[in-house]
Amino acid sequence: MERTFWKEGVVYQIYPRSFMDSGGDGIGDLKGILSKLDYLKYLGVDIVWLSPVYKSPNDDNGYDISDYCAIMDEFGTMADWEALLEGLHIRGMRLIMDLVVNHSSDEHEWFVESRSSKENNPYRDYYIWRPGKPDGTEPNNWLSFFGGSAWAYDEGTGEYYLHLFTKKQPDLNWENPKLRKEVYGMMSFWLEKGIDGFRMDVINCISKTEGLPDAGTARYAWGGEHFLNGPRIHEYLQEMNRSVLAGRDIMTVGEMPGVTPEEAVLYTDPERREVHMVFQFETMDIDTAPGGSGKWSLKPWELRDLKAVTTKWQTELHGKGWNSLYLNNHDQPRMVSRFGSDGALRKVSAKLLATFLHTLQGTPYIYQGEELGMTNVRFPSIQEYKDVETLNFYREAVNEWGWTPEQAMASIYAKSRDNARTPMQWDDSANAGFTTGTPWIGIHPNYTEINAKEAMADPDSVFHYYRRLIGLRREHPIMAYGEYRLLLEDHPQIYAYTRQLESEQWLVILNFSEGEARFESPEELKGAEGQLIIANYPADPGMPASGITLRPYEARVYRLKG
Repeated sequence: MERTFWKEGVVYQIYPRSFMDSGGDGIGDLKGILSKLDYLKYLGVDIVWLSPVYKSPNDDNGYDISDYCAIMDEFGTMADWEALLEGLHIRGMRLIMDLVVNHSSDEHEWFVESRSSKENNPYRDYYIWRPGKPDGTEPNNWLSFFGGSAWAYDEGTGEYYLHLFTKKQPDLNWENPKLRKEVYGMMSFWLEKGIDGFRMDVINCISKTEGLPDAGTARYAWGGEHFLNGPRIHEYLQEMNRSVLAGRDIMTVGEMPGVTPEEAVLYTDPERREVHMVFQFETMDIDTAPGGSGKWSLKPWELRDLKAVTTKWQTELHGKGWNSLYLNNHDQPRMVSRFGSDGALRKVSAKLLATFLHTLQGTPYIYQGEELGMTNVRFPSIQEYKDVETLNFYREAVNEWGWTPEQAMASIYAKSRDNARTPMQWDDSANAGFTTGTPWIGIHPNYTEINAKEAMADPDSVFHYYRRLIGLRREHPIMAYGEYRLLLEDHPQIYAYTRQLESEQWLVILNFSEGEARFESPEELKGAEGQLIIANYPADPGMPASGITLRPYEARVYRLKG
């Protein structure tokens, strides 16, 4: 297996609006990030993924881009961005930027021109325009990711444009080779400035089924079968690689809703030259109940489902592609609240989840604040939430679906993207040290107990546990490259597996429960001796021959001998 920096490194995601404000306007910015680079260096991360900092009217917090080659005024200047890139490179870290090219903002000059007229307009075909059906309804019945029809009517030209996200995020028409050439030119602009790769936003949505057919017979229906992993997606990604990416020492990761392991092998097989790894969403769906309200329909997640999904991805990509490892990001709730416990067992469960992510095959991603064990927030009123997806859901659930406000808020407390977007908790001073002004979104009230200053001073903190895991990854190639094998598949509390690289074997034992759990070695490991590599409780350095009684959320990793 070829060794590369993006397989062996650890990625840290920064959501700029919520990371650090240097100017006192309540909004995080580039100078704020620059001021915290020594913190990231001390944590030990190798690669920083910067969520969008491009010019944007902020309908979807920067994922609606009005100028791909300019910096958002709220975040600073191009000179600030260049200083940030230099600061990262000086410290031996790399920078990957968000690439958002399924859609632009409706304020992008391309779309302003596109909607100006239907006739003799070189930009009309940069977007996906269609007349309505003869009965006056939309061109098809697809639903937007954020609720409601995926089509918006334009009075000026009398046609509809497609928007898989908000109405201010019209989809780009990748069927148009001129549009593709524009995108590749923009990518080259940033690569020539010295960035180290791209995280590609919903990149598997860029190819749509020819003719844009209806999805079934309902008035509105999820049309994912017509725009996820579409007919020309591999052609487009291979062309992108040939045109821009080939020959550069960079990394690429594609965010791909609805992708299966079989499809991910096609996307990430090095011989096919598309992307290095994908973000899959199957893990994120294990606590979603079947039904028409998508992620907002809640069910308790089961350890058997986590084992099954993880094992499938670990085994089916082994030797063929590459996994990205994450349990939270800017679009997902805080992992310790979702998959661990954010009460008295917060620290040990946060460490267990970290152990899990960093001992699987693939590249681990840390989302800002994860290394502190930051938790979901419960704002008392919907008025305190900012996320467009959350606000759209609440309005539809209460006004159209018959949910009570209390039912809607319960789902928001569990799944809202704003859980991840409350400001980074730096210390116990006013506004968690994030800003001297009024923060753009509320600070989590627990910042006085959970913050970077406290964590860095406590040798037993979640933060220092992450430092140890990252340090181990540098020392032991088995953490990146070792083959995964599941043990004790049916155990209701324990998730155990081995990693094997040549003659070296590690055993990972994780108690995913709030009670004690007994680990007995399976037959193939009977009598094996082990040396403790890392644990989230004090533990003897040797592996007990008679089995182990694990404490709540206990994690242990052993190197097996012989």
